[in-house]
Amino acid sequence: MDLVDRLLNKEEAALVELMNQYGDYLLRTALLFLKDQQVAEETVQDVFITAYEKINQLTDSSKLKSWLTSILVNRCRTEMRKRSWKQRLLSLNMFDFTQQDDLFLGPEEHLFALAENQHLTKAIHALDYKYREVIVLFYYNEMKITDIAEFIQTKENTVKSRLARGRSLLKDSLMKGEDDRER
Repeated sequence: MDLVDRLLNKEEAALVELMNQYGDYLLRTALLFLKDQQVAEETVQDVFITAYEKINQLTDSSKLKSWLTSILVNRCRTEMRKRSWKQRLLSLNMFDFTQQDDLFLGPEEHLFALAENQHLTKAIHALDYKYREVIVLFYYNEMKITDIAEFIQTKENTVKSRLARGRSLLKDSLMKGEDDRER
């Protein structure tokens, strides 16, 4: 019996398995959207509760990850509307848990990689939400442009133009940051 069938039968063990399988992925995505560890964790919990309650709405069990991502994107949008995120501060260590390959780095490389990651995270968070959304979905979640267009309910060309503009803004921000660090 596959995971979706077990969820349809309301097995709690299946919910635990779902959280173990997709929890880190959803949390990483939520952090990139929301910029706040605690709110991201709460949002991911809401996603799992919604998925458990509405699993019967999933029409194709092979698209479970995409379905969870669409629930997450909608929850993140709701959170963005509810709060004034410009006053939130970025937690500098929020991506520590995603550094799985740090075990193979020396101390200097680890510090350099952490600084790079923090700088990129700050630059992504500085983007307007519409650019941040497509950047995160495309690069971090490795979604196709057609899937992103479907998730955010817009045209593919709009997604392409937001990606191009977002990349340009990121490049400018990162280049400016390098100039500031060299001084």
